[in-house]
Amino acid sequence: MSENTEYIDNRLIVNCLPLTDDERRDFISAVDGTDARIEFVGNPMERGTMSWHARVPAELRSRATAVIGNIPPDECAQYPHLEWLQTWSAGVDRYVAPGVLGDGVRVTNASGAYGQTVSEHLFAMMWSLMRNIPMYARQQSEHRWHDLGRALSPAGATVLVVGTGDIGSHFATLCKAVGARTVGVRRDPSKPADGIDEMHGFDDLDALLPTADVVALVVPAAPDTHHLIDGRRLQMMKSTAVLLNAGRGTAVDPIALARALSEDQLHGAGLDVTEPEPLPADSPLWDEPHCLITPHVAGGNHLEVTERRIVAIALENTRRYAAGEPLINVRR
Repeated sequence: MSENTEYIDNRLIVNCLPLTDDERRDFISAVDGTDARIEFVGNPMERGTMSWHARVPAELRSRATAVIGNIPPDECAQYPHLEWLQTWSAGVDRYVAPGVLGDGVRVTNASGAYGQTVSEHLFAMMWSLMRNIPMYARQQSEHRWHDLGRALSPAGATVLVVGTGDIGSHFATLCKAVGARTVGVRRDPSKPADGIDEMHGFDDLDALLPTADVVALVVPAAPDTHHLIDGRRLQMMKSTAVLLNAGRGTAVDPIALARALSEDQLHGAGLDVTEPEPLPADSPLWDEPHCLITPHVAGGNHLEVTERRIVAIALENTRRYAAGEPLINVRR
């Protein structure tokens, strides 16, 4: 709890989500009978768009004890009574960085809302690369009719999923549904995950890479995940392997990947995240026919169900906050 919170008579939750009228009523019901109240500042017209904004009036910033929404990190110091921040994103790196939020401010995220959308994007990338679809699309733009030869299939393939949280687990489940064998890598290999046939720790990564037909990265940005896939590990992979990245772009060394693709060390790579972002116009990855690039769009609110899940997570935590119960999805 912020050290100044005792000067606030009632807890004030500022909700920046673009809610429907029915959803607003649900949030009001969630705090009914408690000392908490809600101010809604979200713009309903942003529902269904790719950009949500957290615009909180200055007078509410000075009184808010909780905020639901991705407020600008450089404005966090303007919330002297803040106890809890609920983001609509899964990533909270900007908020848990030293000095951004006051001591004791709890941070919760929307983990669990993005598993379906990101995993489906990864799955589409994987199968497209296996069937040479990006290369055929390039031929179409050139009005060329040419058979590109051998294709691949996920049926019977070994899919190595590095990072088996919500997204990795969803992706593995999709792969199993079409006949793949799934191997997971996570920091705590004793913890199982849905969709994973066999779990390992990061210490086993070098031994697992040569066995994988698909390597999917869904890891956060951290010192131990920076260039997790570098030139050395790319050389360990099969020449018929597909590399996918939808976690953080820093997990893959872009220079080493461009070299590996140009030398046919891999069948292909699918990147929804890059280092840096946006990918510079002069990056050789743009012109690599075996590389499928999307501009960090696997997540976000491209699916309506993602928006509904974000709202449901925030609603549950609102109820818990008002009732004084432990929050879910706590990241700090």
